[in-house]
Amino acid sequence: MLIDFVVFIGFLVAVLVIAFVMGGRDKKKKESAASDYFLAGRGLAWWLIGISLISANISAEQFVGMSGQAAMYVGLAIASYEWIAAVSLVIVAFVFLPRFLKAGVYTVPQFLETRYNRLCRTLMSLSLLGVYAFVTIGVVNLAGAKAFADYLHGQHFLGLDLTKVDADTLIFFFSWVMGIFAAVYVWYGGLKSAAWAGSLQGTALILCGIVILYFAMSQLAQIPATSDNPNEPTLTSALTAMDVPAEEQTKILPKLEKAGAWERFTTINNPKLRMNLPWNDMILPITALMFGIWIPNLYYWGLDQHIMQRTLGARSLSQGQKGIVLAAFLKLLIPFIVIFPGMIAFNLYSGSMKENAFAAKGGYEKLEAEREKYGQLFDFDAKFASFEPEAAVLMLQYNAKKAGVAVPETAQEKPFDALVAHKKDIAAQKIEMGYGKQISGYDYDSAFGLLVRNLVPEGGFRGFVLAALFGMVVSALAAMLNAVSTLFSIDIYKEFFRRKASDGEIVWVGRVSVGVFMVLACFMVPVLNNPKFGGIFTLIQEFQGFVSPGVLCAFMFGFFVPAAPRWSGTLALLGCPVIYGLLKIFKPDTAFLDRMSITFVIIVAVMTLATVLFPLKEKFKLETNTTMDLKTSKAAVFFGLIVVLITAWLYSHFWDYQLLLWDGFIESFSKSSI
Repeated sequence: MLIDFVVFIGFLVAVLVIAFVMGGRDKKKKESAASDYFLAGRGLAWWLIGISLISANISAEQFVGMSGQAAMYVGLAIASYEWIAAVSLVIVAFVFLPRFLKAGVYTVPQFLETRYNRLCRTLMSLSLLGVYAFVTIGVVNLAGAKAFADYLHGQHFLGLDLTKVDADTLIFFFSWVMGIFAAVYVWYGGLKSAAWAGSLQGTALILCGIVILYFAMSQLAQIPATSDNPNEPTLTSALTAMDVPAEEQTKILPKLEKAGAWERFTTINNPKLRMNLPWNDMILPITALMFGIWIPNLYYWGLDQHIMQRTLGARSLSQGQKGIVLAAFLKLLIPFIVIFPGMIAFNLYSGSMKENAFAAKGGYEKLEAEREKYGQLFDFDAKFASFEPEAAVLMLQYNAKKAGVAVPETAQEKPFDALVAHKKDIAAQKIEMGYGKQISGYDYDSAFGLLVRNLVPEGGFRGFVLAALFGMVVSALAAMLNAVSTLFSIDIYKEFFRRKASDGEIVWVGRVSVGVFMVLACFMVPVLNNPKFGGIFTLIQEFQGFVSPGVLCAFMFGFFVPAAPRWSGTLALLGCPVIYGLLKIFKPDTAFLDRMSITFVIIVAVMTLATVLFPLKEKFKLETNTTMDLKTSKAAVFFGLIVVLITAWLYSHFWDYQLLLWDGFIESFSKSSI
């Protein structure tokens, strides 16, 4: 354990040293130059851009949440967030980036002023600042802090007895540690420090993911068919957790006993190794895969300031495009080091996930106290009803009392079926109380933590893995803190408070902003940890919907419809939260990606009508506002095409051609798992 601690601290020290040395290297004679601090002097090389893009993107959300959803029925389908992102990055490289670099902007919203008007730019800047300050930075910090708190809670660490420390206290502590660490080097070196530190952290994280996949596959290859030890992973327990009938298991087991790791993995997880889910799935329906998922992807990779800031700091268009295509290749790799281990974790440790799901959360009494405190009702899945029928009945009774309805007669025999009928009765009462986060029979989000705890050996390597996990959160936080300081300094302070502010003053404001937004994010962690928000991913997904469709639509019309009136961009930004909010109120059972699609289509229709009725007399033409080399990279074009072809092959290979809109397995398994 001491060696792990030394390695952990050593890695973090190395990150700080590199961030400080490279952040202060080759500075312009006028050290306070805004371009040097906010855009690294527009001198980032392609490989640094590519790796830092990934480090700014990957956080505990992927390694904890995505591996958890892979452990669920969703399986490989969740890889769409990565593989669609790869194609989205290629689009960004050749459609978005050339226009931004040609305009010579520091921030993404600046382009909206060039194309539309100052109000449009200000609205987007304020929207981004609000989402960053009150949601995104805090959520990323919470996800990382929660991952470390869950890992250490109830253990002894370096002589400290953490069994007596409350989990929420650990979360709050780690959120400050991560926040301060990220703020320190961003405060000093701006984008250059963030990019160099991110490149080290991103490389370490990818290496750790590959090694953990190797450990997981090796363990899967070694487990026996059966065992007298109920806590030992076996092929039988893996198949049982996948709801494979006993008679089918007798046919499969002889083959699996002689099989290697890959054959075992593909046989056991065969129902999950497909990219398409039915149209009525609430996480990633096939309708969203065809359209809706592109909206948050193109918005995030092409218009989100903390991502685009790295490409805006490129030496040239060619360097930026090469960096983005490198990031696209790495996105193709991520599912194999995140999603596959999550699926294997369920194969190996479904028993531990079952124990963690209910007992570890304090049992019914604690959950009831939470529902009482936040004014919520109980929701649970079929697996939970099967594992904890008595608790399920108590939850139904609690809901009935609060909603003023009768407990269904089938509650004792079939509590999950009773819950379905129960919800209809409660809905008829039109009460304002909502349902808290669904209680599952398995704690799927513990998948990655179980792999680290059970498979990663001590003696230095575990310390390196934990340092890489710590680093990925810090890297994402650093990218966001750098982005908000740029947005506030350039788009708000200089525009509305001191238009004649010097570079030195702007950089000073940027550094102060880093500290202010870091403190605000840390204080938001306990607020965002409130169960009423329904969990980290629900929070991020819902807030994206209020912003991304309108922003993407405004930019797409700005790029491709030169006759669109200048006030139409403002209409898109103001209309988006209204439309999405109404859909959320009146269509709460619609998947959030489908709500995004509907919002986007409505805004497109409105902007099209505005363009037809009130076209610009002089069509917009983007003028070149930079001395940068704007030649397109032929190598980036070639490898970008390779990324698209590989993505198409992956989808065709893992596509379930028997499932068009429905599938019996999904129907039964999703009901039991969601």
